[in-house]
Amino acid sequence: IHAVGVSLVSYLNRAFEISGQALTDVPACKVRLLSSGDLTKIDDVLDLPALTLYLYRITLNEHARNVRRPNGATGQGIPLAVDLHYLLTAWADSAQEEQTTLAWAMRELYMHPLLDAAALNAEANWDPADAIQIAPSELNLEDMMRIWDALEPPYHLSVSYIARLVRIDPDRTPDHQPVVATRFGYRDEP
Repeated sequence: IHAVGVSLVSYLNRAFEISGQALTDVPACKVRLLSSGDLTKIDDVLDLPALTLYLYRITLNEHARNVRRPNGATGQGIPLAVDLHYLLTAWADSAQEEQTTLAWAMRELYMHPLLDAAALNAEANWDPADAIQIAPSELNLEDMMRIWDALEPPYHLSVSYIARLVRIDPDRTPDHQPVVATRFGYRDEP
């Protein structure tokens, strides 16, 4: 889970170094992965302007339950499939800096919504076939306000994203092979 957040932050920081600096209206900024504890001391943690990524929710992916890894990977069992819900937040001293940095990041994620094995942080031992989709998430105003009310700093301009499909492999291989077929035979006995 942590490797996905680190990968997303690394991707956005590299993208800013490549394309963001060429844009005159986007101020130089860094993207940081924040914990709940970091949010309580945000003034000490960030150099403005900045973008932050905060994991506020983890849900089970109901479409990938009991699905093995692609490409016939065997012996690992069935991975736990989760979706990660992030808030991407702009922090700046002016409305223009907040809005342009957040708009730049949203455009980058719109143009490149997939983190493949090459873009994923190596700490998680990704399978070569692994890819994480980054999609905008519809978060209604009431839910957004509930999140910010539970956090220490006041509301800041934010957008919600889902990183899906994150697979967490079991630690051990199963002791037996899965049952593929069952055959019954009948015969007459005297």
